Amino acid sequence: MVEPARLGMSERRVALPIADYGLIGNMRTAALVGRDGSIDWLCLPRFDSAACFAALLGTRDNGRWRIEPAGGVRRVTRAYRAGTLVLETDFETDTGRVRLCDCMPTWEGRDEVVRVVTCLEGHVEMHCELVVRFDYGSAVPWVTRLDGGVSAIAGPDALHLRTIAPLRGEGLTTVSTFALEQGESVPFTLTHFPSYASPPAPLDPTAACEATSAWWREWSSRSTYRGEWPETVQRSLITLKALTYAPTGGTVAAPTTSLPEEPRGTRNWDYRFCWLRDATFTLYALLAAGYEDEASAWREWLLRAAAGRPQDLQILYGLAGERRLRETELPWLRGYGEASPVRVGNAAADQYQLDVYGEVMDALHLCRRSGLQPNEHAWGLQRVLLDFLEGNWQQPDNGIWEVRGGQRHFTHSKVMAWVAFDRAVKAVERFGLDGPAERWRALRRTVHDEVCTRGYSERKKAFVQHYDSDSLDASLLMMPLVGFISAGDERMTATVEAIRRELMWEGFVQRYDTRSGVDGLPHGEGVFLPCSFWLVDNFAMTGRRAEARELFERLIGLCNDVGLLSEEYDPEGGQLLGNFPQAFSHVALLNSAYNLAQGARPGAHRANNADDRPRQGS
Repeated sequence: MVEPARLGMSERRVALPIADYGLIGNMRTAALVGRDGSIDWLCLPRFDSAACFAALLGTRDNGRWRIEPAGGVRRVTRAYRAGTLVLETDFETDTGRVRLCDCMPTWEGRDEVVRVVTCLEGHVEMHCELVVRFDYGSAVPWVTRLDGGVSAIAGPDALHLRTIAPLRGEGLTTVSTFALEQGESVPFTLTHFPSYASPPAPLDPTAACEATSAWWREWSSRSTYRGEWPETVQRSLITLKALTYAPTGGTVAAPTTSLPEEPRGTRNWDYRFCWLRDATFTLYALLAAGYEDEASAWREWLLRAAAGRPQDLQILYGLAGERRLRETELPWLRGYGEASPVRVGNAAADQYQLDVYGEVMDALHLCRRSGLQPNEHAWGLQRVLLDFLEGNWQQPDNGIWEVRGGQRHFTHSKVMAWVAFDRAVKAVERFGLDGPAERWRALRRTVHDEVCTRGYSERKKAFVQHYDSDSLDASLLMMPLVGFISAGDERMTATVEAIRRELMWEGFVQRYDTRSGVDGLPHGEGVFLPCSFWLVDNFAMTGRRAEARELFERLIGLCNDVGLLSEEYDPEGGQLLGNFPQAFSHVALLNSAYNLAQGARPGAHRANNADDRPRQGS
């Protein structure tokens, strides 16, 4: 059958609060599943592919897949199966209770969503509604009935829905109603494949859920973490793994685009790419939990992405190292909570950001210290980057926050230039690599002196956001974490206190004062969760462990009911903001948990650059 052309006639629907979504994925892409049983966001076959379900950023007419009880729901509870990314949502009705199990099997070569509905008690009438809209909700497919399901095709993409439930077409929507008695189950499998090819052979949905659970449990069991908050740490590790693109080892910042950093705001960016800036933090998070294979894969992605002329180094790349990430707007999507524009691609890829040179140097230095199998090409790449940095570290840049209000001499950027020269010196001193160590030592001293002179305000009695200003910036909390200055230095402790006075909002840290106009964008955003974790690290490094623990526990209290964090938080509205779930927030959580554990800690380890590998004690 072919669905009739009546787009736009069905019920419109506002997306759920961000905290009401869970994540499922297969290490190639991911989906967001709402508490109401609706998959409102799914890109296939990659994280950065065009969405086939985009209701998250528009309406149900932009694509979704909802399975729910047909009558009223009295109560909803949900949880991941322990140690897995298999999500179970229980719906309690007046007549019974059903469980919806959602997962994406991890098998290479298949991109599928498996959903199994099981009646746990009583009798429940169920309703399924599948609205497929390819190309971010703009392309209405041809829908054709097949044995055991339907197929939807538009351009290069095809989806095949298989189920034993009866299906019918209603106004560009595939609908099913069915009844379940206690103990009965109905499975659904949605498979993506190229429209010019035949769909893959069917799989057993129930067996796929069990096999996927077993795969995740085995992966989780390899963690060496034995400290406090084990479930929170495990969920963050699983989330970080889920956001890794398995074919290349790159980790996306988030699986979503354009979730706003302020309700109805314009700070809406595409995060489905890999940032070099996250490299060292991510490596610590993986290595400290014993995941050396994942750390090695991330290093190899980093080396491939950074290869080329040093002046062409970008701050972010595509999943396989793609460089052209042209930013465009999608006007047919009204935006999450009507926050527009909706953007795909990211123009920050074209910015000059000095700090990434330091991040690359630091990440590769960490790999050597941690005993990862050496890469014969790494030092050659680093030498080229250093040659470029020698002649360009004094240039202004767009800074860690990728500002669009003009380049400046950002203090954090200069600190990371110091990191690059510092790690270069240590590469010669500790690993016997070839290079002009004396020249790099001189440059290290020069950069350090300049930052302590021009990046420090005597009026403010604190380090500042950029030279010749009195503005504060939470990125300054990184200074002791990378070893530029002791956490106990009076200039640093004064800076921490200044940030607490001026950038704290209801006990959490803002990146900077957006009223300054430095970013070229309208004022307003939430608190930035990684920055608050950096404050935890500073407290831990100066022995203020009670304050560190108190702040850490408040931060992990912001995780939603299934343990996921976004990039930002609105203390007044009590809601998560920004793209979700955010890898950087979970990485920061992991490193702070390790910093509060016993034994060698990432903050102290990265700062003093001891030769022992990062580890987590019991």
